[in-house]
Amino acid sequence: MTTATKPLAVVTGASSGIGLELAKQFARHDFDLVLAAEDAELDTAAAEVRACGAQVEAVRTDLAAPDGVEELVRRLADRPVEALAVNAGVGVNGEFAGDTRLEDHLTVVDLNVRSAVHLTKRVVPGMVGRGHGRVLFTSSIAGTSPAPYQAVYAASKAFLTSFSEGLRAEVKDKGVTVTAMLPGPVDTEFFERAGMEDTKIAAGDKDTPAEIAEAGYEALMAGKDKIVPGAVKNKLQAAGSRFLPDEAKAKQQGKMMQPGSADE
Repeated sequence: MTTATKPLAVVTGASSGIGLELAKQFARHDFDLVLAAEDAELDTAAAEVRACGAQVEAVRTDLAAPDGVEELVRRLADRPVEALAVNAGVGVNGEFAGDTRLEDHLTVVDLNVRSAVHLTKRVVPGMVGRGHGRVLFTSSIAGTSPAPYQAVYAASKAFLTSFSEGLRAEVKDKGVTVTAMLPGPVDTEFFERAGMEDTKIAAGDKDTPAEIAEAGYEALMAGKDKIVPGAVKNKLQAAGSRFLPDEAKAKQQGKMMQPGSADE
């Protein structure tokens, strides 16, 4: 169980990658934590975070299911959440109209979009009532452009960025800050899980989860609205997305995400 002497942070998708590194950032800055993920790696991750000096509760639950989100909420037991990092996400690579499975695409929507809204609705009103709190959404630079072969994933991340910005405007005068983080390619298990190992984007240079998490944590604590962390190319892509036509952006993204493109 977490203690009442430190502020509480909740991190989803915390078993590896950016989520695990975000949890370590909170732990090193005197937060206790509740970590959520569905896989068995969560216990090992929780031990790593405890080694940073925090009290940690690990909640193994499937956030892609409404009951999974409610289980996490129950485990919070009305404890005040000072920081919420909505990080859990998944992708599916391949042609939407091809041989990819509908259920896999719906899981992307359920985890990346629906569960983010569900959990935020359960937690943020409490922050507003207390007059303080911080929320970080892990979106993606992919959400700034249409993305062939990752059409649903990119759309889900565009939703998260927009949702973050809209929510931020609602709560800005109520003591709560909302920050969207838009990383580019990061060296995590995402590419393997999404079936993207043979793509050009997976074969290219990537940022480390630790540097992305550090930048995200700093932006959250500074109350920034949005951050594009990592390599300069990420910032250039984000800036360029405001001016390039959608057709050009889609063509560019498709070259990076097309299955088999790593060999081209």
